[in-house]
Amino acid sequence: MSDVAVPKSVTVEEDDAAAEAAIEERWSLYEAYNELHALAQELETPFEAPAVLVVGQQTDGKSALVEALMGFQFNHVGGGTKTRRPITLHMKYDPQCQFPLCHLGSDDDPSVSLPKSLSQIQAYIEAENMRLEQEPCPFSSKEIIVKVQYKYCPNLTIIDTPGLIAPAPGLKNRALQVQARAVEALVRAKMQHKEFIILCLEDSSDWSIATTRRIVMQVDPELSRTIVVSTKLDTKIPQFSCSSDVEVFLSPPASALDSSLLGDSPFFTSVPSGRVGYGQDSVYKSNDEFKQAVSLREMEDIASLEKKLGRLLTKQEKSRIGISKLRLFLEELLWKRYKESVPLIIPLLGKEYRSTVRKLDTVSKELSSLDEAKLKERGRTFHDLFLTKLSLLLKGTVVAPPDKFGETLQDERTQGGAFVGTDGLQFPHKLIPNAGMRLYGGAQYHRAMAEFRFLVGAIKCPPITREEIVNACGVEDIHDGTNYSRTACVIAVAKARETFEPFLHQLGARLLHILKRLLPISVYLLQKEGEYLSGHEVFLKRVASAFNSFVESTEKSCRDKCMEDLASTTRYVTWSLHNKNRAGLRQFLDSFGGTEQLTTSGNAIGFSLPQDAPGGTTDTKSRSDVKLSHLASNIDSSIQTTEMRLADLLDSTLWNRKLAPSSERIVYALVQQIFQGIREYFLASAELKFNCFLLMPIVDKLPALLREELENAFEDDLDSIFDITNLRQSLDQKKRSTEIELRRIKRIKEKFRVMNEKLNSHEFAQNLKAPSVQQ
Repeated sequence: MSDVAVPKSVTVEEDDAAAEAAIEERWSLYEAYNELHALAQELETPFEAPAVLVVGQQTDGKSALVEALMGFQFNHVGGGTKTRRPITLHMKYDPQCQFPLCHLGSDDDPSVSLPKSLSQIQAYIEAENMRLEQEPCPFSSKEIIVKVQYKYCPNLTIIDTPGLIAPAPGLKNRALQVQARAVEALVRAKMQHKEFIILCLEDSSDWSIATTRRIVMQVDPELSRTIVVSTKLDTKIPQFSCSSDVEVFLSPPASALDSSLLGDSPFFTSVPSGRVGYGQDSVYKSNDEFKQAVSLREMEDIASLEKKLGRLLTKQEKSRIGISKLRLFLEELLWKRYKESVPLIIPLLGKEYRSTVRKLDTVSKELSSLDEAKLKERGRTFHDLFLTKLSLLLKGTVVAPPDKFGETLQDERTQGGAFVGTDGLQFPHKLIPNAGMRLYGGAQYHRAMAEFRFLVGAIKCPPITREEIVNACGVEDIHDGTNYSRTACVIAVAKARETFEPFLHQLGARLLHILKRLLPISVYLLQKEGEYLSGHEVFLKRVASAFNSFVESTEKSCRDKCMEDLASTTRYVTWSLHNKNRAGLRQFLDSFGGTEQLTTSGNAIGFSLPQDAPGGTTDTKSRSDVKLSHLASNIDSSIQTTEMRLADLLDSTLWNRKLAPSSERIVYALVQQIFQGIREYFLASAELKFNCFLLMPIVDKLPALLREELENAFEDDLDSIFDITNLRQSLDQKKRSTEIELRRIKRIKEKFRVMNEKLNSHEFAQNLKAPSVQQ
């Protein structure tokens, strides 16, 4: 059977049709990724799409290379550091766009993009660089986001990072060394994204010098997702003295450059200097002239290399030289990555679809529950759940994350106020138990009370001066003598009131801060368990206002009670209450009082008559008379001595205004004892009252007050409390936008599903053709 000849025209037509189908398939995938990028930016969903991350040293020409790849200028390039913030270029294919159409992302809201011209974007980047040069840290990790639509743009994202810095050693270069570490950390964080293709720039004619690769290989040790590019080729060619140096440079040995890098071997590029514009310093009048200059520079580089080598470059060598070759390689690589990402995107879209369906169901349920009876019931349920969370936080729980809601003692002092004495000093927080732990709720309340107890319990009476003692003596209303017991009381109560009153206010402020923090933590727990009344902001603000008002009024009432106790304790001295250590005081006074107690010792009045001796009655009677006479003499002498010393004591204390050391010591001892008694009573009273009249009302009085507030609100105007009208409008709008969002996700999901099927069928067809080709 003879072979049937196939007309050549038919074959050409089939090839053309296949090429058109391939182009259409590629643009369809680009369009699907366009919609995916737009959706991801609106929903802030991290769909991992391939991107090119440009990494290089400070003056390797990164920004100029990016501009040459895109075919238009937009950045601030030149000597020194010209990229101080990462610039993210979201490229989007648009066949209708004859000139680059650019949008600049807002710094305040990244989801908002403002249309800008290329000159405006360039001016903005230059202004940002100049602003950051004046800042203490001249680099920022916040990205400048530029969206570009252009008929020649592929759908990809190019990220231009700040240049790595290699500072000189030495203390005088410490500031630059700090900046270098900051930039390196920023770039390394960007390279951690596994979906990014790293474009590693090296400005060196010796491949054994790995300035940028040293950083890149810390993240990508095998360079499996790294493309190495040697920049500024036009300046390196004249440096080679012989053809063998050029050969090694173009085809580096494995010992100098790992052959496992992406693309197998490096690329070599040159970008002509000069800016686009109409100014005096401008070299090119348009971006078309700039693109022509890039192409011309590529041809000149090939000619210079061939002249140095003394031979023509091979096809393989030419495929690595020039911007156009690098761009073609990136487009093909990204096209491949796009195809590989399709099966990964589909389940993510499915997950987002299911999440949006649940969100729509929630909105629909909220709309159906907007009637008075259901709203009241939801309000009462929220009231009960809110109180349950408050009780749980006071009793102790670990549900709320301490790193988010906990406070160390230092944080607590900063936010709620510190305990500061009259000397203005704070006690070192590290000496308080659990000071470094991030606490909240009942645990934080207990720590604050323990700190109060610890600090106040260790307070000593402030120093007493001689002038204070003399001024406190004054003049009685019936005589001009001195009353040192009254003097001691006057000084002690004044010192105690001045010392302890500030601590009451500080304790109230601290505990009020701790209790107010229970509100946001309770709201977090309700949100976490799906029991939060989202959308009812007026109602929630009313509950929060009622809670805060109750806590503030309760704290003030409790503090007033404590102030009454302090006022009574420092107004009238009751010796049974204020003098807690009588034995110590007695011992102290006996050590210098100068009075001897009249005691009935055995030598003074305790005596016994000896037994009658036989025949000695007269002698016994005589000896007894002698002893009685001696005893009477001793008693008279002791009484006279005591009277003389009592007179001396009255003369030095009651009738004499000259402050003797003994009087000063007596006053000081009395003041110390009275102050200690006031301190112990104040400490016990304050702790008990704050527990009884501040903490306990949160448990037993707050529920009834909140319920009463709630019922009064329901009776006043339910619509104003729940804002039913506006809420219904808001939910209707939310439902419509969610439905639109759901349709978009469904459409994009379907596009990726169809594209995946096409790609799979195309791969299957290629596999079927493979055996016939081998035959």
